[in-house]
Amino acid sequence: MKTDRPPKTDRPPTPPQDRILRGLGVSAGIAIGPAHLVESGSLQVPEYPVPADGIEEEVTRFQVAVEKARKQISKLKAKASVLPGSASEDVGFLLDAHLAMLTGSRLIRGVERRMRDLRCNAEAAVQAEIAAIAQTFAEMDDAYLSARVADVREVGKRLLRILMDRKYQAFATLPEGAVVLAEELTPADTALMDPRRIAGFATLLGGAEGHTAIMARSLGLPAVLGVPGVLAGVQPGDMVVVDGIAGRVCLNPSPAMLEEYRHRREALLAERRQLKSLRRLPSVTRDGTDVTLLANLELPREVETAVEAGAAGVGLLRTEFLFMNRDDLPDEEEQTAQLTDFLRRMNGQPVTARTLDVGGEKLATALRQPLGEPANPALGLRAIRLGLREPKLLETQLAAMLRAAAEGPLRILLPMICAPAEVRKVREIMATVARRLRRRGVRIANPLPRLGVMIEVPGAALSADALAPLCDFFAIGTNDLVQYTLAIDRGDEQVAHLYDPLHPAVLRLVQFTVDAATRAGIPVSVCGEMAGDPRYTALLLGLGVRELSMSPGNLPLVKRRVRSLDLVEATRRARVIMEQSDSGRIAALLDDFNGLAA
Repeated sequence: MKTDRPPKTDRPPTPPQDRILRGLGVSAGIAIGPAHLVESGSLQVPEYPVPADGIEEEVTRFQVAVEKARKQISKLKAKASVLPGSASEDVGFLLDAHLAMLTGSRLIRGVERRMRDLRCNAEAAVQAEIAAIAQTFAEMDDAYLSARVADVREVGKRLLRILMDRKYQAFATLPEGAVVLAEELTPADTALMDPRRIAGFATLLGGAEGHTAIMARSLGLPAVLGVPGVLAGVQPGDMVVVDGIAGRVCLNPSPAMLEEYRHRREALLAERRQLKSLRRLPSVTRDGTDVTLLANLELPREVETAVEAGAAGVGLLRTEFLFMNRDDLPDEEEQTAQLTDFLRRMNGQPVTARTLDVGGEKLATALRQPLGEPANPALGLRAIRLGLREPKLLETQLAAMLRAAAEGPLRILLPMICAPAEVRKVREIMATVARRLRRRGVRIANPLPRLGVMIEVPGAALSADALAPLCDFFAIGTNDLVQYTLAIDRGDEQVAHLYDPLHPAVLRLVQFTVDAATRAGIPVSVCGEMAGDPRYTALLLGLGVRELSMSPGNLPLVKRRVRSLDLVEATRRARVIMEQSDSGRIAALLDDFNGLAA
């Protein structure tokens, strides 16, 4: 009898090919290799009551676990000291932060308090305290600081593994060229990946602001995070492509797709070699106009990366790093020492340091006073508004900057300025601080550092003519300018697609600001994401911008675009673009100029 049933075979079923998943590309590059699956799974934390006469013994068990965790982290730090480039320093800072969490921190105090108050076991107390701290971090409106919740969870997991006697999975024995797929990878996991053995990784969870993403970029490992279904149906050894540029993961690619990705990887490597050769070449247009390319930095450890990328200085130093992972405020001496060290490491290159740009809710504990719950943190008491409300905070930071500026070229940048009166007030405070330091016999910069403002809200852009006479320079922060102009929160997935740097309203605010600065004879830079995207370089230069500050990794791409441009033609094209009222038409014209049109 005829049957349609296929003949039996001992071969495993052929996996479906070209299964493409999408996530967040956090580290550029293309990795191709066999899958290594990390089955992390959630720890099933036991919860049970502890009798009153046994609670101190339980606390002692927890304290032993804490000490063991500290030893583990110290060993990790020693291993990480041999990592290439800035990765060693990156990991060192990260692990130092983890060690700090295990020494008299809120975490340790909170766990011990829970155990004694609730008479519960150590594992349950750790889990509850980690959840409470994580909730506090997650409610912060600053993406970078809220992402630190990953550090808290990582330390908590380490303590739980020790308390529950679970082993830690290492990557040292993976076959060469493996692609790691996991539910989640901790920064320490990532830091100890050897790029010579591991091709890249993709995870179900994770975001671009977390330490795992930072580690991946430091190590040059292609990575895609936040990929739904990345572990579903995958067998160890299946072929995987991780496209960290497009944010794609291809499981079991067909021969044709595999070949295409191999060609793209070779082309990418060749492009990187070419870009590297640009490092020592001047950033100048074809018709001879110099364009200053600077770096945006968040941490001192990024100095090496900026120098390697050929940055002519730092266009935006976010000083929030001075206030992170602590419950108190850094004093004048500490801030001076950190900024001075930063300037020395830049070896004479100019640095623009922005005063603190956070909301009051983040510093309420350190300020030792309640500041109230903001109805909308993005529009509330933050940035220069907080500094003027808490003048001691601003005075201390300005004093440190004036002192550090005696050691190297430093400019001071004020965030979220909206009105000329705010600049006048800061100048008064700076003059008072300078007189006070001189009376103390403290060496400060003479003349005082140049003072500039961020143009990042529409009110500042539209007041540029009034602000310019009070300022020594402008820095246009396009990320916030777009967000505030269009009333779009990029973190809200329901409206994020409406975020549009090419919206005519945004471009007119940029043009208005540049024109006002030109009339006043002060320099103007752009330091948002537009500055680091070569697609926008011609337009910004055509509008009159001559300073661009960006993530160091984007600097070679922008330099290549600068060197390919004729400024006269860029200016003519910008003029045509500014006559448009539709962002789609603007994008098409820009793509045509960039040679991207179909």
